[in-house]
Amino acid sequence: MGKQLKYFFLALGFFTRIPTPHYADFKESDLNNSTKFFPIIGIVVGLIAAFSFYLASFIFPQVLAIIISMATSIYLTGGFHEDGLADSADGLGGGYTRERILTIMQDSRLGTYGVLALIIMLFAKFQSLNALNAAIIPATLVVGHSLSRLSAVWIIANLKYAKAEGKSKPLATGINAVDLFLANIFGLAPFAVIIFYLAKTNHSILIISQFILFTLLPLFISFLWWRNKIKKNLGGYTGDTLGAMQQIAEIVFYLGVVAWVTTLDI
Repeated sequence: MGKQLKYFFLALGFFTRIPTPHYADFKESDLNNSTKFFPIIGIVVGLIAAFSFYLASFIFPQVLAIIISMATSIYLTGGFHEDGLADSADGLGGGYTRERILTIMQDSRLGTYGVLALIIMLFAKFQSLNALNAAIIPATLVVGHSLSRLSAVWIIANLKYAKAEGKSKPLATGINAVDLFLANIFGLAPFAVIIFYLAKTNHSILIISQFILFTLLPLFISFLWWRNKIKKNLGGYTGDTLGAMQQIAEIVFYLGVVAWVTTLDI
């Protein structure tokens, strides 16, 4: 348990600004053992984002509470995943060979494709969340953050690392079957809680089935699309493409919830 707790804190420290214990015997390979905890990091970030929305909604209109919540999650993660999205957009948008794409992605400067990707993604997140009733926004944030981190784990499990070195190289050895199983349990747990709540509150099987169809199916399709795209262009994943996967999966889930709510006219 002590070793697993260490792996959890390593993941927490790597992906957030939350203070964590310092381990003098840290090895980069330890991060590979922390992969299964990525969805739990998403739950932590989602809970904090949800709580900030909840508190802000007592003082501000919903639109401002959502902006505060989004800003909180970005600050909490240091814009880690947004940076990955921007770099991936620049590389895949401006590069025509694998080497050129990787070179552009390593450039610290932000290009046109990256700027456009960030603007569209942030605006889409805001509009999607604002289209929802305030009562379901906190749960949507928690589930969205957990499932999107799980999507990144699926990328790690399905592809090899595309570069000889990089900020995500410690994750490059993949994930074993047991850890992948645990990651799926952690990532799907908040979603399962929502399903249980819908069933307990006497929602019909049809409504619950629609929720699953409108959220999980598009999420899986987006994973397959992104996996195939980076496999074709890069031969594998990088840290930036993992961040992009998280962002893509997050907005796809939010859009799915909006579509589901729209069909119910909630």
